[in-house]
Amino acid sequence: MEPAPHAPVRPWRARAEVWIVLGLSLGQSAVYALVNIVARLTAATPLRDQATALNPSRSPRPYLDLVYQLLSVGFALVPVALALLLLSEPGRRATSRIGLTLARPGRDLAVGVGLTALIGVPGLGLYALGRALGITVEVQAATLDQYWWTVPVLVLAALKNALLEEVVAAGYLVERLEEMGWRPAAVVAASALLRGAYHLYQGIGPGLANVAMGVVFAEYYRRRRRTMPLVVAHTLLDVVAFVGYALLPASILASLGVT
Repeated sequence: MEPAPHAPVRPWRARAEVWIVLGLSLGQSAVYALVNIVARLTAATPLRDQATALNPSRSPRPYLDLVYQLLSVGFALVPVALALLLLSEPGRRATSRIGLTLARPGRDLAVGVGLTALIGVPGLGLYALGRALGITVEVQAATLDQYWWTVPVLVLAALKNALLEEVVAAGYLVERLEEMGWRPAAVVAASALLRGAYHLYQGIGPGLANVAMGVVFAEYYRRRRRTMPLVVAHTLLDVVAFVGYALLPASILASLGVT
């Protein structure tokens, strides 16, 4: 499906806008991740013996921890709102423009589940391979204590990640780079490299795996103009990782190379 024509955007304004949006969101994360991987690679402890926690507890007091978790989710979605605001046009909502709608729930769910299988199974294998090769840190997907709200908060965190990454790295970035006259291959490469960069804090293996995921997701969006299946797939991937880590017995986690 060919993209609809866009209103002309001044190149300098588009470039500045992209840098600002990325600087407030995934671009900032990418810079920190690059510094982090350099720090990890130059540390005395080998990469294979290092660990990173994705959803850490923020307070020993349960309800204060819950407040911090919800605030983290809420503020992380502000760049999503900004990107949607900037993509909106007279008479056309940004959510419609990038396909972040419930207009095709059955099809979007089916595609999302398919993408989950396509990305998730090889991703788990690449993680295990990376751990074996010593180029991936131990990823502790959820280190929250067990409270009544732990699983709902992990699901919210998964949805937050999906909205932030797919709206900004897929929908917004692809739209803006195309408006700036970038070639399709360069657009897909930029989106994929950004995705890989902000995952480098997990090690080189996950960074490369996320570049591959970024190619698939960016190309899907470029052809179909729908972020909803990508959000579904990303949410499912993170829910399985986060909730599974929180609920699986230690013996099974150990067999997967995590503790």
